[in-house]
Amino acid sequence: MAFQTLCKQRYLGEGEAVPFLLDGHEVLVIWPDGGQPRAFTGLCPHERQSLVNNSQFNGRTLTCTVHGWVFDGRNGEGLRPEGCALDEYPLRLTDDGQVEIDLQAQV
Repeated sequence: MAFQTLCKQRYLGEGEAVPFLLDGHEVLVIWPDGGQPRAFTGLCPHERQSLVNNSQFNGRTLTCTVHGWVFDGRNGEGLRPEGCALDEYPLRLTDDGQVEIDLQAQV
């Protein structure tokens, strides 16, 4: 795995979705209420619309505002419609407060 630094952990907050552009990849880090931060591709699987610019997160679910697709913020699984999912990247928090991501692998 080729982890690289994404940001400092203090820039992420529980109940928030934070967009990033890293090495040409749109990434959305979602920290669901009561869960752990997760990193997903910033593209909706429907028509590859940008979730970085076209989404809303309420602490539990992420909604693509282009066509209304809804995803579970804890695991990226499709809720509406079912049977789809966001692509997830491995993410880790380091002891020195950094957030690292591996863009070459998917969970």
